[in-house]
Amino acid sequence: MTTTTAIESARTEGVPAPSVWAVRLRAVLRVVLGTVLIVVPVFLFSTLITFLLGATSGLNPAAGIAGDAATPETIARIDAEFGLDKPVWAQYTDWMSGVLTGDLGVSWFNRIPVSELIGQRLAVSASIAGLALVIGLIFGVGLGLLAAVYRGSLFDRAVTAYTSVVSTLPPFVISIGLILVFSVWLGWLPSAGYVPLEEDPGRWLMLVIMPAVALSMDVVADIARQLRTGLVAELDQNYIVGAVVRGISPRRILFVHALRNGAGPALAILGMKIPTLIGGAVVMETMFSMPGFGRLAADSALRGDVPIVQGTLVVAIVFVLVCNIVVNITQGTLQPAAKRRE
Repeated sequence: MTTTTAIESARTEGVPAPSVWAVRLRAVLRVVLGTVLIVVPVFLFSTLITFLLGATSGLNPAAGIAGDAATPETIARIDAEFGLDKPVWAQYTDWMSGVLTGDLGVSWFNRIPVSELIGQRLAVSASIAGLALVIGLIFGVGLGLLAAVYRGSLFDRAVTAYTSVVSTLPPFVISIGLILVFSVWLGWLPSAGYVPLEEDPGRWLMLVIMPAVALSMDVVADIARQLRTGLVAELDQNYIVGAVVRGISPRRILFVHALRNGAGPALAILGMKIPTLIGGAVVMETMFSMPGFGRLAADSALRGDVPIVQGTLVVAIVFVLVCNIVVNITQGTLQPAAKRRE
């Protein structure tokens, strides 16, 4: 039920009409509740699969800790230390209890808490993926808006050509081109390394900008294409024609009415691109020699450090689910006309 429907229904039944903000708040709460009811089962199922991947891998810390000369007594002691002597269901219960409290276990080989190791590396991946997301939103929304406003123009055709070409290029190919131009030929930017933001903001930006730009190109293209499609469809609707006839300014029509209702496809594609940004950050860390979250997961997988691999997967799952919750709530609150048509 929309705001207008709820108020009219209350008037018809002779009861005090609810305020506009009360109806909108209830609508937002319904969206949040519906999203949570979907996210919780997905989280439980995803974490179960994550645990089973490690439990059924056949990897054991005794081989790496004690070596080839390990005795059965030593193996039994190491298994008991890490809880591997318990049944699988008991291991899962203990592990899940730790996950819900923020305890992701301890590394098999260096005995450091997994959450501490991830915390040390997460800033690198967050810098790349976060900056890529910001660049993707700014330029994607800007290009999509301008292409819709000037549809059919040379600029619109140029944006369409750009989105078609960039969508076919993997981020690592764009990375190679950026390194050749800005590091090798021009010498403006370093091609490897990482410095924390709080230590040297300028150096941090110089090191992060190229991988972030390479990772954002596909996001820019998809958001621009979907936003342009959604806006063109909305600008042809009857309510837009009515707003023009009533003398509402073109800027208000575009940003207050058309954009709110036409942003649905772009928001949907943004929710799908978030996991891609996380996965792409792993590739970028390897290409630009950055000690990030993705390299920690890859190195741990090669070494057979199951708790770290499980911990990184859990963090990635939580990040993706949280971002999708935000996208769903935003999509539900920005599309009043679409909700009325439904």
